[in-house]
Amino acid sequence: MRMVSPNKLLLLTPPFTQLNTPYPATAYIKGFLNTLGVPSWQADLGIEVILALFSPDGLTQLFDALDRAEHDIELSDNAFRIYSLRDEYITTIEPVILFLQNKNPTLAHSICDRTYLPEASRFKEVEDLEWAFGTMGTQDKARHLATLYLEDLGDFIQESIDPHFGFSRYAERLGRTATHFDEMQASLQATDTLITTLLTDLLDQKIKMFEPTVVCLTVPFPGNLFGAFKCGQYLKKHYPDIKIVMGGGFCNTELRSLSDPRVFDYVDYVCLDDGEAPLRSLLEYLEQKRPLEKLKRIFSLVDNHVVFHNGASEKDVAQRETGTPDYTDLKLMEYLSVIEIVNPMHRLWSDGRWNKLTLAHGCYWGKCSFCDISLDYIKNYEPLTASLICDRIEEIIQKTKQNGFHFVDEAAPPALLRDVAIEIIRRKLTVVWWTNIRFEKNFTHDLSILLKASGCIAMSGGLEVASDRLLEKMKKGVTVGQVARVTDGFTQAGIMVHAYLMYGFPTQTTQETVDSLEMVRQLFQNGVLQSGFWHRFAMTSHSPVGLQPEAFDVQRIGPDFGGFADNDLYHNDPTGANHDLFGEGLRKSLFNYMHGVGFEIPLNKWFPFKVPSTTIPPNYIQKQITQYEDSIRKNAFVVWLGNLPSLAYFEVKQGKKTVQMAELHFYHKKHDLVLEVPAAMGDFWMEIFPKIAIANFDKPFLHQQLQSDFETKSFGSFDAFCKTTAWKQLRENGLLIL
Repeated sequence: MRMVSPNKLLLLTPPFTQLNTPYPATAYIKGFLNTLGVPSWQADLGIEVILALFSPDGLTQLFDALDRAEHDIELSDNAFRIYSLRDEYITTIEPVILFLQNKNPTLAHSICDRTYLPEASRFKEVEDLEWAFGTMGTQDKARHLATLYLEDLGDFIQESIDPHFGFSRYAERLGRTATHFDEMQASLQATDTLITTLLTDLLDQKIKMFEPTVVCLTVPFPGNLFGAFKCGQYLKKHYPDIKIVMGGGFCNTELRSLSDPRVFDYVDYVCLDDGEAPLRSLLEYLEQKRPLEKLKRIFSLVDNHVVFHNGASEKDVAQRETGTPDYTDLKLMEYLSVIEIVNPMHRLWSDGRWNKLTLAHGCYWGKCSFCDISLDYIKNYEPLTASLICDRIEEIIQKTKQNGFHFVDEAAPPALLRDVAIEIIRRKLTVVWWTNIRFEKNFTHDLSILLKASGCIAMSGGLEVASDRLLEKMKKGVTVGQVARVTDGFTQAGIMVHAYLMYGFPTQTTQETVDSLEMVRQLFQNGVLQSGFWHRFAMTSHSPVGLQPEAFDVQRIGPDFGGFADNDLYHNDPTGANHDLFGEGLRKSLFNYMHGVGFEIPLNKWFPFKVPSTTIPPNYIQKQITQYEDSIRKNAFVVWLGNLPSLAYFEVKQGKKTVQMAELHFYHKKHDLVLEVPAAMGDFWMEIFPKIAIANFDKPFLHQQLQSDFETKSFGSFDAFCKTTAWKQLRENGLLIL
């Protein structure tokens, strides 16, 4: 339905999310508004505040603000060192920012010789990691050193000027388990800092530039919440006629029971779940085309009471009708590519510009007991077609001139990834992409090769507790052995793998925690994991564990709901270990494993307290990898990744007989392949290859059909042929069974 709207919308991401790429929520909504004909603009205030702060003028203001502080601030030795080097920081900041924006590459040489940048405490880790730089080029090493330089400044800001500061979050603590609004309210009434002043100055510029009637604030994380309310506070004071809407992931999970009217001193409406249909209903209400009670999933204040309006009869907008995410207005060339950790997989979150795109709404699995599977964004699964996805990929590449994609699915389905990969290759698109998956058995070695050929460089997925008992208890649907085989397939195909790891799941014992660490150690030692991160289990109110804690042998003990956020829950785990003890040891060991060292260190050395020896055999993961079964599904089809071969005939003497033979010559990018087979079989394969060539892919050519056609030609048993050198060579050079 196309609207003619008198409203003009400004879509804002408040500080802070990522330095290297915009969070996609505003681009998604702008894409949808385009389909309605509603004028809109967008801005990432996070990156704009960072660029204003980390500039010669911004740092000058920063140091001057410290000089003007009413009370002497007692600085640590490290902070005083940075303060004393203020001129060096002000002089070097602009060239460093340009370098991190890929606009000043030659600066890498000066950065790497360690004479250009002022250095403080963050550089101490360089000595610990000097061995790791051998795998990095000059540009990457300089990028890492420049990142440490920024982090030094970030530490200084946090200590001396604004304790809320963080590069990918702002005042995150105020949004965590914020059951009451009191602390947020107090912080919002406090004196402005340099950062909040920069934020509101930039906001004011946007308002004057675009003159919106509606401002939409996305709050994906707790670290955006304070910034969003600060924007709302400023707009309420200076532009009271503008309507303010707040939505995003934080609202969807935390504010479903909102009842505190003070929230609406800063915003007019709070929207839940997918924003397209609620926003459309709100625009119609603002244009007096529908009554207030017919809004969709929107909180507002009525007679000083918070009221949830959900009387709309319309369903949510189908994913195929939401439009292509539109990144227009965002300053895509000004984001910073930083390298926080030398590990090449881990850096994807902070290095490079990634267009964010969703392949399927929700999660096709939807069973994990720690996940918010009761909420719409997980439980309502709706995949797009490969054709539509690739249409959107092409449109985004055309608009952004960048071909890097992060598919931001909860868990990308293997069948859909297969179809998307085939379509990417068939259309001859140059795409570099990565996504999040479940390490399920349908990710076969052949599918891994196909995904790599389409541009996949990395996969992230949840190994979680690395314990089969606990994986079953959390209904993950995988085993550690299966994860080992899947990650081995990815690694062999040249795809990096990151594992999300979890400790502290209900009933997890000390022995299971140690055994999980041993599993992780072996996965890294065998080279099938390249990166990982340990998360402490958190009970949430919308997960099966939070909804039925007794079923998982834990007890909910709080917190009391105070009218604001309601998601994070406190709990007792009477049969589990003291999980608080393990965090630092798990983190330190993993840091070493990610850099290829520390495998020989006994597990008990990572912890400052006594732990039992592992019960996992030292070759457990190696055995699991070698148990890989290359079984073929009944409806599997055959795909040829390479070019079509040329055919030449020749004769060979076999005793007194002369036999007609065929030579199939394949040209690959880096090598040639020559197969010699009987002439009739050569003719057969010349008929088959056009049918299975991915460039000509139209409808799947089934493996069963290949077997039937082969045996119909009286070539003998197809199973016997599959044991020949010719078949093995075809399989190693791009003949895939999917």
